[in-house]
Amino acid sequence: MTTGDGADLYAALDIGGTKIAAALVDGHGAVRLRARTATPAGGGAAVLTAAAGLLEGLGTARVRAVGVGAPGVVDPETGRVVSATDVLPGWAGTPVKEVLAHRLGLPVAVVNDVRAMANGEARAGAGSGYHRVLHVSVGTGVGGALTTGGRLEHGAHGTAGEVAHLLVPERGPVPCGCGRRDHLEAVVSGPAIEATGDARHAGSVLGRALAGLLCVLDPDAVVLGGGVAQIGAPFIDAVTTAFQAEALPPLRATPIVPARLGTDAPLVGAALLAKAGTSQWSVR
Repeated sequence: MTTGDGADLYAALDIGGTKIAAALVDGHGAVRLRARTATPAGGGAAVLTAAAGLLEGLGTARVRAVGVGAPGVVDPETGRVVSATDVLPGWAGTPVKEVLAHRLGLPVAVVNDVRAMANGEARAGAGSGYHRVLHVSVGTGVGGALTTGGRLEHGAHGTAGEVAHLLVPERGPVPCGCGRRDHLEAVVSGPAIEATGDARHAGSVLGRALAGLLCVLDPDAVVLGGGVAQIGAPFIDAVTTAFQAEALPPLRATPIVPARLGTDAPLVGAALLAKAGTSQWSVR
């Protein structure tokens, strides 16, 4: 395959429990080519073999580096999955960076998948006009990430911005990825909404949780993405209404805005992360 010009490209992978998406992205964050496949069973080795095969199918001759968004808590230095839920069995401990760098012969950067989404929205999407942003993704699971000045904040243990395990005062219809039912993910995730049929209630619970969380983080904006956010007004309006009713007065004007890049956000974010790393790798 060809993209039709001689520009440098950056490869991106978005690894999930049901699918793996791959793309070639230019230095401005524009997706040139895409591919996807079902996530195979068999643990980390099988998943990375399928992921590498997708990129090789797109062609890597002009690719300078690879960015990966992966589920679980990821050590951004080593690119190893520190911990993961059963959404992707056998994934915890997988040395994503090491395996893909060896297979593809390219520099590889790896972050949590929601952080990849946040990086894309912060640099080329809905968060690009704000300095400090909390990014929340609501889909099969619930995730969060923080960016400041367009850069990801990882925190001391790689979990800065995570929201899934916030305690809520009710029992969810499905378990959180960790197994508990009194966590935010158990109440507002896609499967939870499917079980109750009530997106507005889920939005209200999320809005109340954000009202407390923003007292601590005090961001300039919240970017709301993921599959559930694509429900649109019934969900996002419920989040905003509940947030404004519960938040401290100085926080009530904090904008809660829908993500702009859709399902491309983690791919764009992973690719731009890889691009940012090339200047560092080139001087080592």
